[in-house]
Amino acid sequence: MRFGVLGTGRITRRLVADLQSTPGATVTVIGSRDSARANWSGAEYGIPHAVTGYENVLLHPDVDAVYIALPPSLHTPWCLEAAAAGKHLLCEKPLATTAAEALTIDSACRKHNVRWLDATAWLHHERTAAMRGWLTDGTLGNLRHVSVAISFFEPFQNGDHRLDPALGGGCLLDLGWYAVGCAIAAAGPPRMVFATTLLRGEVAIRSSGVVWFDNDVTATVHCGYDVATRKWCEWAGDQASVVCDDFSRPWNDRPPRVWIHNRAGEVVSHSFQGSQERNLIAKLISAEPLESFQLQALRTQAVLEAMNRSSQSGTVESITCD
Repeated sequence: MRFGVLGTGRITRRLVADLQSTPGATVTVIGSRDSARANWSGAEYGIPHAVTGYENVLLHPDVDAVYIALPPSLHTPWCLEAAAAGKHLLCEKPLATTAAEALTIDSACRKHNVRWLDATAWLHHERTAAMRGWLTDGTLGNLRHVSVAISFFEPFQNGDHRLDPALGGGCLLDLGWYAVGCAIAAAGPPRMVFATTLLRGEVAIRSSGVVWFDNDVTATVHCGYDVATRKWCEWAGDQASVVCDDFSRPWNDRPPRVWIHNRAGEVVSHSFQGSQERNLIAKLISAEPLESFQLQALRTQAVLEAMNRSSQSGTVESITCD
């Protein structure tokens, strides 16, 4: 599958390399609103064609799919344009800035018969599959509670869209996507949430929430830009819990690992291999069903919107997403 890339920001470099190293995928075109940036990126990343304007990526004859690496506020319009052009979609997280927009993207892709995934790679790692397996095979027993925390202390660069609410900035749509998504991956459809959010100006800098699920399962989620680096989770059952200290992206100098703590106080560690990004890409370009991952994204978007409402209202908010 031949990919065109919309955007030349910092995040582009990493996933372009993964696209180029995934069997069955190539990167043929990259586009920017600035011709100099497009040309520089094409030469730097070894991409054959550099074009000015995102629409020219969609119009290029050597493009079957697009990777949308733009600020969140631009995801919906360009996802809709890409779907209408019959291009399969790999969109950076968050999928959109509102739950209604996310549903619109999903509907457009179904209408035009194109495949789509959000670029939440950790969901596709072998480690995540093992964690889900321990939920279903009885190792953890009945799930009771999920705890998730993800933060990076002021990870900003000049002109960073994460500091501009008009572009979809703030920690909720950024780091919150991972925190909430981790809870949903373990517990399923969310029902209610209560949240508090610290603002700096109009930008969400730190947010915490309690999420309620079916069968009396609860979750606490935290994300922030004013806290030291954390990316850990615990899925706790009545027989054991699984703890991961780098669930969103493995530490560079350590193998992906988790620890299972059982009721007797025994601890067993497990290590894994694999590339979550290449697994993600391989899933998109295959014929495998994508509905479970798409539903995960739509649920995540709905919870983040409800957390924002709760932070403003000071009350528990219901979640409608299935």
